[in-house]
Amino acid sequence: MRKRVLLIEDEPNIIQAISFILSRDGWTVDTHADGQTAVAEVARRTPDIVILDVMLPNRSGFDILADLRADEATRALPVLMLTARGQKRDRELAERFGASRFMTKPFSNAEVLDCVRELTGS
Repeated sequence: MRKRVLLIEDEPNIIQAISFILSRDGWTVDTHADGQTAVAEVARRTPDIVILDVMLPNRSGFDILADLRADEATRALPVLMLTARGQKRDRELAERFGASRFMTKPFSNAEVLDCVRELTGS
């Protein structure tokens, strides 16, 4: 059975690039772009991993991550946080809220693929 990733991102170029590299590697890639409904989408899709942008319309990726970590069903779900701002404060917030990994944009395709494989044991 193919593994499933939920990419919560609102930038079309990032969505296209990540979807391409992961689907080529055998992943089923679902995408979602609205922060307000992201937690419900995680529950609906039950992914093996979430790739979560920090800056989303209607709700911060940090708030979404906090909700995922507060829920028993998603507490251990691997979450790769993406951000265009790689400041120390952002990294510290990601760690505090329980991100599995934190990656700044721009990133290499190989970097994303390696990280997803590592976080899911694939």
